[in-house]
Amino acid sequence: MPRNTLKLALALPLLAAPALSACGTGTAASDEKVVTVYSADGLKGEKGDGWYDRIFKDFEKQTGIKVEYVEGGSGEMVQRAAREKRNPQADLLVTLPPFIQQADGKGLLQKYAPKGSDQVSGADKGADATWTSVVNNYFGFIYNKKELKQAPRTWDELLDGTYKNKLQYSTPGIAGDGTAVLIKAMHDFGGQQPALDYLGDLQSNNVGPSASTGKLAPKVDKGELLVANGDVQMNFAQSKTMPNLGIWFPAKDGGRPTTFALPYAAGLVTDAPHTENGKKLLDFMLSQRAQRQVSEIGGGFSARGDVKATDANAIALAKLMDGVEVFEPDWNDIDKNLTTYVDAWKSATGS
Repeated sequence: MPRNTLKLALALPLLAAPALSACGTGTAASDEKVVTVYSADGLKGEKGDGWYDRIFKDFEKQTGIKVEYVEGGSGEMVQRAAREKRNPQADLLVTLPPFIQQADGKGLLQKYAPKGSDQVSGADKGADATWTSVVNNYFGFIYNKKELKQAPRTWDELLDGTYKNKLQYSTPGIAGDGTAVLIKAMHDFGGQQPALDYLGDLQSNNVGPSASTGKLAPKVDKGELLVANGDVQMNFAQSKTMPNLGIWFPAKDGGRPTTFALPYAAGLVTDAPHTENGKKLLDFMLSQRAQRQVSEIGGGFSARGDVKATDANAIALAKLMDGVEVFEPDWNDIDKNLTTYVDAWKSATGS
């Protein structure tokens, strides 16, 4: 099928610093055995059982370098790093597209091709070696399997009164998965205006804005919401402790369900306080051992083409994606044009 060109943009105004979970701010001397990671949520388990939890623990044991971790929405992390540009606090920045491209455009990332990045697809890393995907992932939606006998199939089903105040998606321009709602709608509906018309209609059922996608899953699991947005890796991992979560992909009436890759992409921060430690951690993330654990522990997809996972999670993930059409957004085009479309989304939805 021909791909629809997506024209969305990214020059977002900086917001006030959010309250973020942190284990330090990385202000130690440059020779100290510490590395600070600013990351989008999803890879760290709420019970200490996520991919980050395992690799950070293994990395600290192997190198003696302590990992200090700060988490927030994709846009929040880039905004924070931008505010600190003259005095960087982070060593590694991990965020979803199109925010990793935004960080690159702001000069926040320095060139470094980690070991193993030659096994990462060209579409999943920066052409100038400023970032590379460390966990592949796909955009999706979740529903409550206990309250709904089956997943909704189409976008139009979500307009039904059943979902009044029982549906919520995270905020485009702030959350990576929220921005993905806008990207997918534009693809599925065939352009900006039809997508905005639909999202405007959907607003009557929408609970309201949410800066964090990760906070929506517990609400769906408890039945406070019937449907929310998310991504495959995060929601698959959450479903291990939230048994009512089901993952699905909306289709346009008469069409196939669609999605697109939404990888966790990592880059070394320009003038990072612990650059060499950041390089070591990035190398560790892309090591074959860590990449084999992506599906086994994190519920995601390896970023390396030479790592073929065969664990139970990998098999279940492959089955989940069967029959789903994967399209490829034009991220460079999105990087240039998102602000206009976020503003149009705000106008269409009254947000």
